[in-house]
Formats: sequence, structure tokens, C-alpha cells
Amino acid sequence: MKANFDLINKIFKKGGKTYYYSSKFFPKDIRRDVSILYSFVRKADDFVDAIPQREEQFYDFKEKYEQALSSGKKSENQVIDAFIDLMDRQGFEEEWIDAFLHSMELDIIKNEYETLDGLKEYLYGSAEVIGLMMAKILDLPEESFRAARHLGRAMQYANFIRDIEEDISLNRQYFPTEDLKKFDLNSLKLSETREKKENFSNFIDHQVNRFEDWQDIAEEGFRFIPKRYLIPIKTASDMYKWTAKGVRRNPYIVYNKKLKPSKTRIVMKGLFNIFYPKDMAGNL
Repeated sequence: MKANFDLINKIFKKGGKTYYYSSKFFPKDIRRDVSILYSFVRKADDFVDAIPQREEQFYDFKEKYEQALSSGKKSENQVIDAFIDLMDRQGFEEEWIDAFLHSMELDIIKNEYETLDGLKEYLYGSAEVIGLMMAKILDLPEESFRAARHLGRAMQYANFIRDIEEDISLNRQYFPTEDLKKFDLNSLKLSETREKKENFSNFIDHQVNRFEDWQDIAEEGFRFIPKRYLIPIKTASDMYKWTAKGVRRNPYIVYNKKLKPSKTRIVMKGLFNIFYPKDMAGNL
């Protein structure tokens, strides 16, 4: 299994610095399961985020997962097989994975959402179910599930705020078009937002407020998380808040760079959360 895990860990590390380095604060067995989960979702996400999109590879990945799940036989894909084993051990609902794969498919066939309610379907599959699977890995009670969903949703929304320029290059518009209309923006292209600086600044402020509202609900669930698990969760959460606040301070940074915390910042925040637990919510 070591060779398999080396591959899985490599995919996880390549996919997301914040999640990867925050997860280092989990106990080893939990960290292993988290790596398996994120390597699976990252693999699918990479297919649909490629330029040009790798549609054939995505559908092949999806089919191999479905066939392996229904037949009980190995798929010969290390990422899929490790994930199905994790799914069985932790009791993931099949509907969660179906919703995730559906949202990944939406990235192929859909490029904008008219309303927030419409976007929430995408957010459920792309992020909220990841929160639910994390709750199962951490053996949290069902009372925590609402908060787990909101944490996934909030983190994904922070990504939307950070990745405006990247999403434009992928011909995607995740923010509800009703929001653009509210702030008299025809698009989020730099040529448009330069002409309407105050509108764009107010638009970003509105999006960060929405992120913070969902984040507040997510943090209500921290009381369900044991300290040894809360440290990495809160560290990742803190980094997403840092990113959203950075964009609020300087909205046009989204056109110049992908605002991400450094490895050092992530690790230092994790250490801070270990040594200053009074600043953490939860059953400490």
C-alpha cells in the first residue's frame, strides 16, 4: 500500500497548499484518510479545470468509479480503489459522491448561474459533501453536519472570490448573475471593473460578507470537533478567512496574482492554534 499512498499524497500535495499543510496537524491515521479523500476529488477536478478540458478522461474516471462500486471489483486505478475503501470504512453516502461528480460535470456543461439558489446546487456537490465526508472521517455527530456543509461551502466561495481571473480564463462565472446586475456590472473582466471601480469594490465586499456569514455558521460546529482534529480544521479555515480579507482590502489583486498563504504562514498559524487554544472554539 505504500506505493499507492505515495501517489495519493503527491496528488494531494500538488492540488492544494492550504489543505495539504493544514492536514499535517492531524494524527497520522486521520491524515492518511484525508489524503485519500482529497486525492480523489482533486483528480476529478483537475480533469474539468484543465485547458482544454479533459472531458474524456473525466468521464472515464467517473465510469471506473461507478463500475468498481457496483461490481465490488478493483478498478486498477489506485486513487479510485483507495477512495472506495475509505468510503466503505467511513460510511460515506453514495449520494454524496454522486453529487460531487454531478457538480464536476456541471463545470463541463454549464458556465454561469443566474441565482444564488441555482449556484447552491453546484456548491452542495463541489464542496458541502466534502465537509460531510470530513465529518465522517472525524467521527463527528450528525448535529455537526449543517456546520460541516457550511464550512465546505464557505471555503469554496472564498476560492471563487480569489480565482476571478482564473475562472474568466475558463469561461466560468460562478457568482450569481443577479449579483452582477445588482451592482451594475456586465461582467467581471478587468476592462469592465476598471470603469466601475466603486461598483466592483462593493460587489467584492458583498461576496466577502456572504462568505463570512456562511463561515460563522460553520464555526458554530467547532464545538463538536475534538481538539486534536480542530487544530488543522481551524488552521485551514483561518487561511481562507485571510484570503477573503486580503481580496476585500485590495479587490484588484485578483487580476494580478492568486492570493494564497505561504507554507510558512499556514504552519505558523497551526502552531499558534496549538499553543493558544483559548482562541479556538470547541470542546477544549
